Amino acid sequence: MLFAFSLALLAISFVSADLADLLLLAVPMTLASLWLLVRAKLRRPPKAPRPRDRQVVIDGSNVMHWRDQTPQMNTLREVVQRLAERGFEPGVVFDANAGYKLENQYLNEQTLARRLSLHRDNVIVVAKGTPADPILLEVAHSIGARVVSNDRFRDWEDDHPEIRAPGHLIRGGYRDGNLWLDID
Repeated sequence: MLFAFSLALLAISFVSADLADLLLLAVPMTLASLWLLVRAKLRRPPKAPRPRDRQVVIDGSNVMHWRDQTPQMNTLREVVQRLAERGFEPGVVFDANAGYKLENQYLNEQTLARRLSLHRDNVIVVAKGTPADPILLEVAHSIGARVVSNDRFRDWEDDHPEIRAPGHLIRGGYRDGNLWLDID
């Protein structure tokens, strides 16, 4: 935008004799903005798009109970970390009461994202009184993601037949204190 504005000033200064002094400002602005534009392009190689099959949506309210049947933030952190290490891009969907189960208070998306070291856009807390399962399944469907949960989602099979596909649901838990995921 700065480069386009500089070019416009440069053109105006050439066209109008009354504004010829504007050339003294337009030339350095154009050169500087061009330099910034080139530098920005050279510094940041374009991000390769992540393959859709590497995206996963975690059923946060289910997974947080995997260790000792007790809701724990560390369980979620470990699952998020393991998935990221395996090249997956995790997102998490929570029931509205997840914060109360974890910390005896409401936790919003920003707070939960920070605690899980995820971008805020990768965490959803559904509204109070709204079931999380259909939202989780719709998000997963819309981005072509697999689902991490031990829930079988039987109530939602008709609306989301993809959950019956082998490998769509990633199950997990703890054995002898060690996390396992059926991707390992």
